[in-house]
Amino acid sequence: MPAFSIRPLTSHDRIWILQFISEQWGSNIIISRGTFYTADALPGFIAVEDGKRVGLITYHIQGNECEVVSVDSTRPGKGIGTALIDAVRQEAQRTGCKRLWLITTNDNLTALRFYQRHGFVLVAVHRNAIDEVSRKLKPQIPLIGEHGIPIRDEIELEMPLNNGERKVSLS
Repeated sequence: MPAFSIRPLTSHDRIWILQFISEQWGSNIIISRGTFYTADALPGFIAVEDGKRVGLITYHIQGNECEVVSVDSTRPGKGIGTALIDAVRQEAQRTGCKRLWLITTNDNLTALRFYQRHGFVLVAVHRNAIDEVSRKLKPQIPLIGEHGIPIRDEIELEMPLNNGERKVSLS
């Protein structure tokens, strides 16, 4: 049994979210497919361990789709990210969403591995989207990312939702 719990965000978490996302992402602004989000204005869930916040996920529902906007854990490998994704998946299903999706960048190999291991599939590569759109909205995005890889592309992954069960296509 995990040593942490997952709970919905409350208004009391907003100041912490501002600080946490700024530390993790370079600012409170998150850009996804040309959409400008401020993390503290989004719904989400927090992982708590021993009274301390150790993980955060934010999301945005539009129509029958739910976008995971951010997911971060201060304790990788402990199941926190998985539990946060599951919480959003359940909320998306509860609200009738048919698709759970997210964007990551081409340099984020750790995230690509994590998402694919947890049922997400690659559906699109938006070539040069970082230069053409995202950096214009958020100039703080670095030119070089993890492992010395230039940050250029947005990679879109999705998890189709069907009657409360994960449905993964392997074609």
